[in-house]
Amino acid sequence: MSKSFKSTYIPYSETGKFTKIVLDYVKGSPFIRDFYEHSVNIEGIKASIESRKIFNTNRKLLVEKLQIQYEEIKDADLAKANIASLLTEDTFTVCTAHQPNIFTGHLYFIYKILHTIKLADELKKQMPQYNFVPVFFMGSEDADLQELNHMVVDGKKYVWHTRQKGAVGKMKVDDLLLKLIDEIAGRIAVEKYGKEIIDVLKKCFLKNGTIEHSTFLLVHELFKKYGLVVFLPGNAALKKEMASLFEEDIFKNTSSQIVSKTSENLSRHYKVQAHPREINVFYLKDDIRNRIVQVKDHFIVHDTEIVFTAEELKNELKMHPERFSPNVILRGLFQEMVLPNLAFIGGGGELAYWLELKDLFNHYKVPFPMLIVRNSFLIVDEKYQKLLLKMNIMSADLFKGEQILLNEIVKGKTPHRLQLDEEIFQVKQAYNSIKKLVKEIDITLEQHAGALETVSIKKLGAMEKKMLRAEKRKFADIKNQLSKIFGSLFPGDELQERTENFMMYYSKYRNHFLEILYDHSLTFDQEFCILE
Repeated sequence: MSKSFKSTYIPYSETGKFTKIVLDYVKGSPFIRDFYEHSVNIEGIKASIESRKIFNTNRKLLVEKLQIQYEEIKDADLAKANIASLLTEDTFTVCTAHQPNIFTGHLYFIYKILHTIKLADELKKQMPQYNFVPVFFMGSEDADLQELNHMVVDGKKYVWHTRQKGAVGKMKVDDLLLKLIDEIAGRIAVEKYGKEIIDVLKKCFLKNGTIEHSTFLLVHELFKKYGLVVFLPGNAALKKEMASLFEEDIFKNTSSQIVSKTSENLSRHYKVQAHPREINVFYLKDDIRNRIVQVKDHFIVHDTEIVFTAEELKNELKMHPERFSPNVILRGLFQEMVLPNLAFIGGGGELAYWLELKDLFNHYKVPFPMLIVRNSFLIVDEKYQKLLLKMNIMSADLFKGEQILLNEIVKGKTPHRLQLDEEIFQVKQAYNSIKKLVKEIDITLEQHAGALETVSIKKLGAMEKKMLRAEKRKFADIKNQLSKIFGSLFPGDELQERTENFMMYYSKYRNHFLEILYDHSLTFDQEFCILE
């Protein structure tokens, strides 16, 4: 199936869709070098391995908890073998992370996982003396429901309008979510494999099951053939590994002090992504995941009536570490403390906040992972590929933008001359003569003649634009075709991956869609892939 797709790779800088901090990181700008540890290559991985070897990861506890998590999961032999291998000192992880967006949310959810899997496989080929386990760290303690409750299939937005509160991972599958599956089925069941992916959803999302567990089942079902291990963070024993850091953050505000300084340095050249609070820990219980805030000598859970004295809060942390949830400043530190991890794969926003954390990792003597910008794809299906070929447009040209492409097509096809270059040259020549003439009469008239020249050339430029607009009206069919292509491939002028869900593609290509993405995924070479 993958042979029917071809890939073209272009630099991120040619897409116009990525931030300066991402572009500078990829090209190795000196402005950003102090904010990360390892270069993105095999030598960087070797250095990451050496730093990991001297860090004491509690492998026994990690394996024990993962084995319990997978105990009742069927058809998970590869994942279970990978989990068991984590007991040995020559096994390391490659990790990505994301919140439990309903039904995986956007396409990049899938892309980052496949990038992680592909990198782990590539590292095993290059360094067979080690084992490499791909891990998906589920950010199921995120409470931003508005960010996670929707998805887009074939241009239509589906929203889960639940009234539940707190950590999204703890929320329950309800009738509204099950109804959403039926609505999506109405759109994709007509496709060849549409019913198959709907059956997968119905198998994973059962009424009253948690969103965390349901998403875990879905991710496992999609990627089980690759041995992906899903890590669920809400475990008391694993949180206990982080308890002393939580306590230091709450009572000494250490994280805030360190990260604020790093962020200040980073902000001299880039927009800072995350801003530390004095306390970077949430209280997580039942249907709340709210900030802990110090008010004089007490600690309150924001927007609740829960209040602790210092001693009560310390005791709560000791007895119930699972009730404490790290925010974006501490989440990565938790991940790297419990996993023997070498590299973290994330999007541009994730990269930006990880670059703020290096000094924090240094302070706690936790190895800072290699940071890799996740793979990005533009999928041009057969229907649009034929239209582009008909218009003699290369897929890479799409990043020029709709209007520029339309202008180029019109200028190339019209029998008329739409540019007034010759006339503008003649006007400039005429005004040069005029300026010489008037200068001999009164030197101040030369400046006036120059102003008239500027106005004349500007009016000729406006005439060119009117000529082009008039001619473009004769190419209405091409304009409509381009609008259709851009509306699908760049919905809302965004990259396809930031809007669309994977299910429409799965319904057409089955799990071959994942194989296609895997085959064309890069590992260290950070470029944008056009898949057609």
